[in-house]
Amino acid sequence: MSNPPGARRLLPLLTPHKGGRSAMTCLYRCGNACAHEVPNTSANAYFGDVVKEALSRRGVLRAGALGALVAGVGVAGAMPALADDPGAAAAPGQDARGFHGKGITFTPVPPNTDDKVTVANGYLSAVLIKWGDPILPGAPAFDFENQTAAAQNLQFGYNCDYVTFFEMGNNRGLLWVNHEYTNDALMFRGYTGGTAATLEQIKISMAAHGGSIVEIERVRGTGEWRLTTKGRRRYNRRITAQTPMRFSGPAAGGALLRTAADPAGLNPIGMLNNCAGGRTPWGTVLTAEENFDRYFVNGAKTPENARYLVPTGVPAGDRGFFRVEERFDLAKHPNEIHRFGWIVEIDPFDPTSTPIKRTALGRFAHEGANTTIARDGRLVAYMGDDARFEYIYKFVSKDRYIPGNDRHNRTLLDEGTLYVGRFTGDSPAAEIDGSGKLPSDGLFDGSGEWIPLASGDVSHVPGMTAEQVYVYTRIAADRVGATKMDRPEDVEVHPYTGHVYAALTNNTMRTAAQVDEANPRPGNKHGQIVEIVEHRNDHTATTFAWSLPLVAGDPNDPSTYFAGYDKSKVSPISSPDNVAFDRDGNMWLATDDNKLGSNDGMFVMPLHGPERGYLRQLLTVPVGAECCGPLITDDQRSVFIAVQHPGEVDGASPDRPASRWPDGDQPRPSVCVVWHGQGKKIGS
Repeated sequence: MSNPPGARRLLPLLTPHKGGRSAMTCLYRCGNACAHEVPNTSANAYFGDVVKEALSRRGVLRAGALGALVAGVGVAGAMPALADDPGAAAAPGQDARGFHGKGITFTPVPPNTDDKVTVANGYLSAVLIKWGDPILPGAPAFDFENQTAAAQNLQFGYNCDYVTFFEMGNNRGLLWVNHEYTNDALMFRGYTGGTAATLEQIKISMAAHGGSIVEIERVRGTGEWRLTTKGRRRYNRRITAQTPMRFSGPAAGGALLRTAADPAGLNPIGMLNNCAGGRTPWGTVLTAEENFDRYFVNGAKTPENARYLVPTGVPAGDRGFFRVEERFDLAKHPNEIHRFGWIVEIDPFDPTSTPIKRTALGRFAHEGANTTIARDGRLVAYMGDDARFEYIYKFVSKDRYIPGNDRHNRTLLDEGTLYVGRFTGDSPAAEIDGSGKLPSDGLFDGSGEWIPLASGDVSHVPGMTAEQVYVYTRIAADRVGATKMDRPEDVEVHPYTGHVYAALTNNTMRTAAQVDEANPRPGNKHGQIVEIVEHRNDHTATTFAWSLPLVAGDPNDPSTYFAGYDKSKVSPISSPDNVAFDRDGNMWLATDDNKLGSNDGMFVMPLHGPERGYLRQLLTVPVGAECCGPLITDDQRSVFIAVQHPGEVDGASPDRPASRWPDGDQPRPSVCVVWHGQGKKIGS
């Protein structure tokens, strides 16, 4: 989209960049990561190279939330995978138990650039909660022109991303929402950058990060939900960049996590840039720290810092956090940055609990952590590192999950084995030519293996200690020859088949020489989905099969692929980012950074049966916004989406907003609920 008529001149820090997003998004979300050289300079083989070479009450409420994983109004996508036949796993796209899913019947929303949430015919939508809405006692009403840090600490945070829901019975529940980052140029009138911002503006920004927990209730038996209107709302909570936390797991207390303020290396402060997430079978949230590097200044010029894109000075567009808290100046506190980039576990049922950073899951630009229970009872978590040419990981616990034994289960994420994926294509290199044409076997597919990085205090990476593996996980993965992927984001387990689906959002930096069977296009603007079937459908296995059921883009583009379905009937899709499943087993996708000229939105694609690959769009979000979430309640009567950064368009400002959603004034990131007007399930 072009700049709005009469838009003010861009701030000097909004410079031309290599990525496809607006310069404003690139600056505030990830610190212009695309303007840097690719940090992964390892000699790891791309797929093509591999082919060439190789071929209490609280307990009651928690029990209610866990029960909702398999029945009631829970989260369909969080259900533990059901164990399949113990024989060899079915091929990608198939299931030995004959599961076929169920069809979708709504008429798709056409591509558009409307400044609203546009839903399919028969559906309704409503804003559930917006940036600045009061959620804690004493919180004032939101006042854009007179916001304060004290107010923001009691109000809903800024850019909402991952959403999950814990059902509590009686049409009540708890909603967790991530707050990934802030766009200060849209939050403050006349904002000119962190080095010139007022200290109060910086403190507001710090308070708007993190996450929120809010109690919600169903509206009159419909699929609509609203903030709880009665009672104390005792579970409401804000977690910010300044919330005390603790480390657990094998790296906790290690030398790399120690600072002058915390010589024991056990008590970090705050979480930053929380993108996607997951949840545990015992009813807690796993929220993921992603682009944490961009909050720091003055990092030393070391290979480790370079691998994580740590700034060596004070970059243009710096957020200015170091002006409020000295710990963000790495010249004075070099280890502080090691205390970010983790999966953080939060108990939504205990507002007084201390969030836990789980070091056994490694440190990188975490997109999320989604769990399942393996056939032998061990907990498995799948994770993506959201950056160009980064990796897909999984963690397998040492001990087994014991239903109802909360104390034991809360130790499972502290000891186990961390793995990284290596993928191999099965087609001749000449058939992967960059055109996107399917190879002669009719599929982009192959096999793979999970390479161990560390198990507890034992490193499997030559030349690195276990602590180094957990803190510098990217470097460990480089050394063992992991496979470079196109921005691995959300990784989810199908609730019935147990197959694993990872969104590879895009990678415009991939060259023709780097194409491979899992990344079959150079200058990949639109992304793809990779489907992983673990050996014997055992999530603890170290080998797997994989295929691409979706290669996104314009269906008229011959390089696109929709699981073999008739492309004349499907919706166009660009940059799949988040994955979710409904109770019928259909895959839902939310997009970020549509390159087809339309707003981002939410789509559904059946994975089984005659409609496998029949992708349709349920909704679009407003101008400049990303569609996050999504979350489908287990009764399939409601879907929650997070509308992140509405109006984030180059040239936009409070004086010249590019979007006026949702109030007709300044754009405000918000969570919306969508439901069918006649009470039918989502997808009807």
